[in-house]
Parts: sequence; C-alpha cells; structure tokens
Amino acid sequence: MNSELSKLFLQHTGVMPADVDQLSASGSNRRYFRLTAPGHSLIGVQGTSADENKAFLYMASHFRLQGLNVPEVYAQSADSMTYIQQDLGDMLLFNYIAEGRKTGVFCEAEKQMLRKTMRALARFQVKGAENFNFSMCYPQPEFNLRSIQWDLSYFKYCFLKATGLEFQEDRLETDFERIAFILLQRRTDTFMYRDFQSRNVMIYNDEPWFIDFQGGRRGPVYYDVASFLWQAKANFHPDLRQELIDVYLDELEKYMDVDRDDFREMLRHFVLFRTLQVLGAYGFRGYFEKKPHFLQSIPFAIENLRQLLTEGSEDYPYLIEVLRRMTELKQFKEVSVRKPLVVRVYSFSYKKGIPQDDSGNGGGFVFDCRAVNNPGKYERYTFFTGMDEPVIRFLEEDGEILPFLESAYSLVDASVKRYIDRGFRNLMVSFGCTGGQHRSVYAAQKMAEHINRKFGIEVQLIHREQNIETTLPAK
Repeated sequence: MNSELSKLFLQHTGVMPADVDQLSASGSNRRYFRLTAPGHSLIGVQGTSADENKAFLYMASHFRLQGLNVPEVYAQSADSMTYIQQDLGDMLLFNYIAEGRKTGVFCEAEKQMLRKTMRALARFQVKGAENFNFSMCYPQPEFNLRSIQWDLSYFKYCFLKATGLEFQEDRLETDFERIAFILLQRRTDTFMYRDFQSRNVMIYNDEPWFIDFQGGRRGPVYYDVASFLWQAKANFHPDLRQELIDVYLDELEKYMDVDRDDFREMLRHFVLFRTLQVLGAYGFRGYFEKKPHFLQSIPFAIENLRQLLTEGSEDYPYLIEVLRRMTELKQFKEVSVRKPLVVRVYSFSYKKGIPQDDSGNGGGFVFDCRAVNNPGKYERYTFFTGMDEPVIRFLEEDGEILPFLESAYSLVDASVKRYIDRGFRNLMVSFGCTGGQHRSVYAAQKMAEHINRKFGIEVQLIHREQNIETTLPAK
C-alpha cells in the first residue's frame, strides 16, 4: 500500500517520500497519509472501493474545471485504488469554529468563515452540476425514492430498534412513505454533496475548500443546508442558523429563482429526514462497529431532535410520537449536552488592566466604578475592602453606588436570562476601580449575590487584586 503511494509520489515529484504518516479518517474506511520530502507535501489516499474512488476522481477533476475549491489530484494508480492529491494542511472548519461550538457564542471571525462556507456551498451545488455526468456517481446517481428508503431503514434498524423502544412498524412505514413523498416534491438540477458538514470543509488560504464529496449525486439543495446547519456537534443557535440561511439564499438567488418562504418550509422536512439519517449512521458506526466518536455524537443529535420536536408536525403524527418517546428513554434523558450557565464576576484595578476571559468568549460586561465617590481617598479606609462593614456603610450612605448598581443589574439580568434560554455556558461581568479594593469589590460582591439569588445559577466571584476567589453554588 505505502509502496504504491510512494511510487505515485515519485512519479509526481521526482523524489521518494522521506516520511509517510497515516492521518485520522474519522468515520471513513478510506485511509489517508501525508507523504513528505524536502520541498514537497502531498496527501495519499487508499480507498476500499474502486467505484467510489473513480467517482471521487471524476468529481475532483470536474469541480476544478468549474473553478471550485477542491484538492487537485496529481497521480493515481492504474486500478484507481490509490491516488495522491494536494495537501490542504490540517485546519478543518470543525476545528476552526471550535470555541463557538463549545460555548455557543461564535466570534466574528468564525461567523465570517461560516458565511463564506454557505456562499461557497450555493456555488458548489449549482456550478458543480453544470456539464456534470451524474452516471459517474456512486452508489446512486440521484436522490430518489430508493435512497430515501435506504436512509429511513438505516434509522429504523440501526438506531430505533437498537434502543429497545416498542413501536408499530406498519404505522411508522406509513409516515415514512409520507416523508418520502414530500421530499421528492422539490427536485433541483443541482449537485447534492450529501455529507456536507464542517469536518468535510478545510480552511486553506483563509477560504473554505471541500473534501470527501465522493458520495454526492444529483439532488435538492435543501439537503446540504440541513446537513451543515443541523450538524450534531455544530451547536449553532437558531438565530445564527437563520442568518446563515439568508446568506446562502442571497448567493443561490444569483443562479436561480428562490421562494424564500417555500424554501424554509421545505427545509424543515429535510432537517427531520437528515437527523434520522444521521442517527442511523451513528447507530451503525457506534453500536455495531463500536466506534466511540459516533457514540459520543448521539447525545448531540438527540438534542437536535428534541428541538425539532418542539415544532411538531401534522404531516407525520405517528413518527413524531415515536420520536418523542425515543428521546424520553432513560439512556438519552441521563445524558445532557447542555451545560448550565456559569457567570464569573470580577473586581479589578484599571491600573493592572481588564481581566482576561479564558472561556473563549472574548469578554463580557465591564463596568467602570471610578465615577462613584471613592472611600480610598480617606486614610481610615486604607486597610478595608468593599467587603468590610465600614466601606459598605460609606458607599451605601453616600448613595452614588446604589443607582449605579441598579442600572448594572438591569443590563446583566437581561443577558443572563437570554443566555439561559439560548443554552450558553459562560458570561463574564467585571467591575473596575482605581485600586480594585473598595468600589469594585463592593459592586462585584453585590452583583454575584444578586445573580445567584435571582437565577439560582453558579457564580464564580473573583476579587483579583485581593487574591480572593469564591464560588456561589447553583441552587
């Protein structure tokens, strides 16, 4: 195997590779290698199916001719089982947006790359289909009734039955027939990537590049949008999803007429279908092939499904009933992918700088207490802090701190409520004054107690300049 890749490397570069390192392939049975020599770095691929490899090689060549961002294939074996291609580096979009996925709060750089990806998807689906020979696709040339039935059976036999849930198979099949009928109502003469998700997008030269498209076929544009925006571990908030759908539709409208309301209505059906297909894949890869990556993804897919079920569907009443009962099974109820919100409240001295946010969110509220009358200018308060009774009495009797705090409470309360509603995990609130000893300590202490009392969530209180850290536990 490695000797064949080495021959292809030699054929293309004129030198033998100095190193051949196997790369992770996630759920794929294909094997990937990085072959390097001074001045050269290429990716070698060994497939398990000649037909699948031939599909990829044809697609890669066609897409490059269309000006799309896919890796260039430099050489291939006579039997098409191995080939070498352009090395795009190691940055998957999945990792590029890692902080956003973990926290649920995506920074502007992450959002910008997601927007680029959605625009690139629309171009890929339309431009990729131009003059494309769909007979080269493997295993199916198009998204059709048979492929829908395969995926629904995949879900039924590899996931639903594996849960042990009792259900009436004939009633379920009636709803399966209904979903197949609806999905086939919106045919578009476009390329359907099929497994379009952030692990199959690489960031190269600050642009998204597409890989692992060999399972693609002719199919409706909705499927890939559903695959990407409802990917199990993506953790996209509904507001961000809607923004990215708008970005995608803005680009798609350059190539075809789009009824946005109709698109969103049809997308809802594809999201449900894709979620079932994904659960079937996770069940097979996790329960039967014992691959831990897929087992770890199941709770996230179940959480996605729970959110979908809140919308309900009159089109598939029995399917929805079964899915609701399935998500309430003990093995899924005990695993929560939503961690509770934790608020960190700091007091600090402006002389030493604003505290750093180590949650990955980039910071939060910062309130400047320096306009409040300062007890620190009086010698008798030198050895006290904002937690001591003499300072508390001075600040409250002086009165300036109280309306200041009421305004701060109002702002922070609104964010805490929304963060809890949206499943966010971290919020940071900081109060600064000249020395970080009196006014900021008092305000931070009061804010932490207020949040903990009102919302019952964990608050981590850090008086930075006093080197004091306290946790107010969730109630």
